[in-house]
Amino acid sequence: MRPSVVLDLKRAAVRELVGRFQTTNPRVFGSVLYGTDQDGSDLDLLVDALPGATLFDLGGLQDELEALLGFRVDVLTPGDLPHKFRAKVLAEARPI
Repeated sequence: MRPSVVLDLKRAAVRELVGRFQTTNPRVFGSVLYGTDQDGSDLDLLVDALPGATLFDLGGLQDELEALLGFRVDVLTPGDLPHKFRAKVLAEARPI
């Protein structure tokens, strides 16, 4: 099943997980945003880390999301994005 379809079905659970891992403002970008995702695609998720968040929070969120959704999830913060396309991703990313 395409990640975009699974995300639509489990949107509330994704939001709940984001709040449990010292992060906020989940946004989707990449193929799911553009509607070009396919079976086997991953989900590109952008989040804002709250003060005190650690790499363990981000890694834990990624693990839990992958278990919930059943496919690979890339969890990034704005600072993780390469500078050359950061502005474009930030401008286009859409809230979950």
